[in-house]
Amino acid sequence: MVTPMTQTRKRSAKIHRTRADRVFDALLYAISLVILIIIIYPLYFIIVASFSNPSAVTGGKVWFWPVGFTLDGYKALLEAPQLWTGYGNTILYAAAGTFIALVFNIPAAYALSRKDLYGRRILNVFFLIVMFFSGGLIPTFLVVQQVGLYNTFWVMVLPFSISIYNIMIARTFFDTSLPGDLHDAAQMDGCNNLRFFFQIVIPLSKAIIAVIALWTAIGHWNSYFNALIYLRDPWRRPLQLVLRNILITNQRIFAVTTGEAALEAVRKANLLRYTSIIVSTVPILAIYPFAQKYFAQGVMIGAVKG
Repeated sequence: MVTPMTQTRKRSAKIHRTRADRVFDALLYAISLVILIIIIYPLYFIIVASFSNPSAVTGGKVWFWPVGFTLDGYKALLEAPQLWTGYGNTILYAAAGTFIALVFNIPAAYALSRKDLYGRRILNVFFLIVMFFSGGLIPTFLVVQQVGLYNTFWVMVLPFSISIYNIMIARTFFDTSLPGDLHDAAQMDGCNNLRFFFQIVIPLSKAIIAVIALWTAIGHWNSYFNALIYLRDPWRRPLQLVLRNILITNQRIFAVTTGEAALEAVRKANLLRYTSIIVSTVPILAIYPFAQKYFAQGVMIGAVKG
């Protein structure tokens, strides 16, 4: 119901907006529009180029719509049997890796946020040191090999499941969003620490859990270096490594051919480059809108208040 007081406030808000305010708003909208175009156009160009003739793309004829519409790039990718194996492996690695990361990182972050944790400051310093310094590639490889994880499914989800950065973000969230009085009240009602964590902390922390899950899933989806180092069997390779090998194969064909065949190999390699980007990013783009609100909320709570 609109009251006279509400109408007065609306009129005063309109009256107090000066010309400088309107100019400033217009400037902000213009800057935001320019930034939006700078971000969106490369993505749009990749989509358009994936449906265009490779010669038109390399000749600079493709700008806003496909030139020489073709589906050859998508056909070449879909006909590669290793593509579907890579998709399945990536989905498994992302799902299992995200779940294991949440199981390890969230309890660790909550424990570090507790004021009554013995040695809390020392543990925080230790975690910060580990975040900036690691053992290196060769020692990590030797450890992975000695514990029997090399060339197995678990090497993609276990050794790198701990993220100190995610733990620090979640710890800040717990520090600033869960008051100590809440734990004291739960203890007075007979709630122990384990029950308090699962029945109170977890339901109140959906935002930060969604953020860490999203970051971890995207990391697993885009990862190829760990698979390149620790996996030997082709049927264990994730999608990103499969796409990389397809592109490298076409580049090798170009290196051993000459004349028109070499030019055709270059065109096919360029076309596959654009189509592989689309094929690998479509699932993430489809999932992200559903987690966007949790992403923004969790980042603001975990970073600004900290």
